[in-house]
Amino acid sequence: MAQNSPSVLRMLCRGLIRRCAHCGEPGAFFISWFKTQDHCRGCKLLWQRNTQGFVLGALAINFVLTGGALIMTLVVGVVTSYPDLAIFKLLVSTIGVTLFVGVLGYPISYTTWLAVDLIMRPIESGEIANSPIK
Repeated sequence: MAQNSPSVLRMLCRGLIRRCAHCGEPGAFFISWFKTQDHCRGCKLLWQRNTQGFVLGALAINFVLTGGALIMTLVVGVVTSYPDLAIFKLLVSTIGVTLFVGVLGYPISYTTWLAVDLIMRPIESGEIANSPIK
C-alpha cells in the first residue's frame, strides 16, 4: 500500500459513510447524489482505478443490500400480518423499502466498493491524478 494508507477497518468505515477510503475526504467523488467526478478532491485518487469491472462490484453491493432489505421487509410483513395477510400493505412497503434502499445506497455502495478494491489492490503509481506514471 501507499506510505500513508489507512487500516482496513478505517477504509471500510470511510467507504460506508461516503468518504474517500484513502484520505477520508467527505463527498470526495460525488458532485451530487448520482453524479461523480474523475478523482478525489483530497488525495486526487482516480475514481475507477483503471478497472473495467469497477462498476460491477459497486452494483453488486447495492443489489445485495437492496435485495436483503426487500426480503427482510417481506418476512417482517408476513410474520406480523399472519394469518390474514395484508397484501396491498405488504406490496407497498416492500416496493417503498426497495426503492429507498436502492437509491439511498447508490453512492454508499460505490465508496464501499472503492474501499474493498483498495484493500484487494493497493494503490499503484499512476493512480493519483496529475502524478507521473512510472
